[in-house]
Amino acid sequence: MRLIIAEKPSLARAIADALPGNTQRQEGAITCGDTTVTWCLGHLLEQAPPDAYDPADKQWRLDRLPIVPQQWKLMPRSKARGQLRVIGKLIKQAKEVVHAGDPDREGQLLVQEVIEHMKYRGPVQRLLISDLNRPAVSRALAVMKSNTAYQPLFRAAEARARADWLYGINLTRAWTLTGRQAGFDGVLSIGRVQTPVLGLIVRRDNAIRDFVPHPFYPLWVDLKVAQGQLRAWWAPKEHQPLDDQGRLIDRAPADELAAQLPSANGSLTQLDQQEKRQAPPLPYSLSALQVDAARRHGLSAQMVLDICQRLYEQHKLITYPRSDCRYLPEEHRPLAQRSLSGACQNDDTLQQWLNGADFDLHSKAWNDKQVGAHHAIAPSGKPADFSQLSDTEGHVFRLIVRNVMAQFYRPLRTFEVKAEFTLLAETFRARGQSILDPGWKPLFTTRDESPPLPPLIQGEACQALGAGVEEKETRPPEPFTDASLIKAMMNIGRYVDDPAVRRTLRDTDGLGTEATRAGIIETLVQRGYLVRKQKALRATQLGSALIAALPSAVSTPERTALWEQRLRAIAEQHDDANAFQQALLEDLRGLLTHSNAAKLKQSLQTAQGEASSPAKRSSKPIKRRGKVKRKPAKQG
Repeated sequence: MRLIIAEKPSLARAIADALPGNTQRQEGAITCGDTTVTWCLGHLLEQAPPDAYDPADKQWRLDRLPIVPQQWKLMPRSKARGQLRVIGKLIKQAKEVVHAGDPDREGQLLVQEVIEHMKYRGPVQRLLISDLNRPAVSRALAVMKSNTAYQPLFRAAEARARADWLYGINLTRAWTLTGRQAGFDGVLSIGRVQTPVLGLIVRRDNAIRDFVPHPFYPLWVDLKVAQGQLRAWWAPKEHQPLDDQGRLIDRAPADELAAQLPSANGSLTQLDQQEKRQAPPLPYSLSALQVDAARRHGLSAQMVLDICQRLYEQHKLITYPRSDCRYLPEEHRPLAQRSLSGACQNDDTLQQWLNGADFDLHSKAWNDKQVGAHHAIAPSGKPADFSQLSDTEGHVFRLIVRNVMAQFYRPLRTFEVKAEFTLLAETFRARGQSILDPGWKPLFTTRDESPPLPPLIQGEACQALGAGVEEKETRPPEPFTDASLIKAMMNIGRYVDDPAVRRTLRDTDGLGTEATRAGIIETLVQRGYLVRKQKALRATQLGSALIAALPSAVSTPERTALWEQRLRAIAEQHDDANAFQQALLEDLRGLLTHSNAAKLKQSLQTAQGEASSPAKRSSKPIKRRGKVKRKPAKQG
């Protein structure tokens, strides 16, 4: 008997449907001839708690840290025991096992750790499925490889799980016990990803809190040129009183110049005109989709992930959604017209977009070299029954279809003009844009970015018709939203000061993964570190106090992003999992020396004081001393 172990029941059903012969359902499995398909329910196993290694560690004590297992143990999740028994019974009968976890690092770990837990020693094949449609599953079944080829991916995933345990368990216990000494009642959860994400928000909140606005004074002049009129803006010279953005902060020079400008003559001294072509936006990765769906439809990152899972598993309308890739396999391009035609059948907007598509076009989205374990999210081709979709599911589905459809539209062609005029020995600048060919743009917006300028000729004369000075005020940074936070997690190098580290981070996946970013945000909210205020994500008093008390190395993104880089190197056989763990332990021992009750108490008091000011962040009070909760929160 051949046993296929899928990651989820929906994937198992899709595999069974693609197998030849009649299917017969049984408890926890589906049989098709000599093949039986069973499934996991997400992770069936989890890292054992500290007291599974030593009963003395059931009690939280600082003198027991760091806790480091010598022989790692996994234990069944409480709700997984029944399905584990099913798999255990079937695997004893199997002559061959097929690993059908999701095609990523976590999917490799999830199924393989079950196979190893059952002590199966026979041959294992690897089945990679990213599209639940029957033809795609049939193609995947025909090209399976030996699971041994994916052992480096498994070792990287296993190293990640163990490192998260070491980091989260030890630091959470250290700061929770320190918090108890400081008079705080509750668990202070620390995670290698969640805490730097919280740090991003706290530092942004602090920048907003500490921001001191100042006025600045832009000066405009309306100019008459040979073929029309335009508005240009003064570019003050460096000897003027300017801020670090080059904005004038003393009104007097602007008023003085504005009074002299009417009827003044000048000329166009510099003209830059060029036609630009812009390729359509690429199909979506999960994070890119979460950013757009938050901006356009106000959906949280978790809502988008949940919607995508339903569109994939329940409705079978899209391909595998937890993808970090924005490119599609070249073999999919000849099939795109058929899949898009199916996706657009029952929606007027989608049908209108389909009618404008040119399937002879070939965009840069079709690139095998850019496709790894996943490809970009795309419609499966199954017609959508919009009466069975919620409004939000329909919104997300249209976004996914649109970005693939855009690959069959011409590039956006614009004519962009930058003009520099000289009047009274001063420089004035204007810019404009005209659209030569809208191409893919109408699928995304009907708004022009900037109005066009009249036709201009280098050296032509101009005359000032009028001028004015506007009074504006600098604005603080915007608070993070789901969209901007996901984008920050994707591009974490922008928040790193060290140029060498920033260069290193350009090629990494950032903070978290496509599958975990939404959950990290929700975890921080559930643990009382963040609150949502309309669309903004703001730190609570507790979140601010924790970041203030922690060593900066724990709350900044460098460490966790570099972790991801090392894990990728392990997956590519350029690094060793044991060396990674030893480096982590050395780092961890140093961090544990920084737990300081006095510093934490001061941070809690400071956050409480700031919260009572008119600019308070959160109405949630910090709980004072009481009995510490012993159960550690799940780490992330």
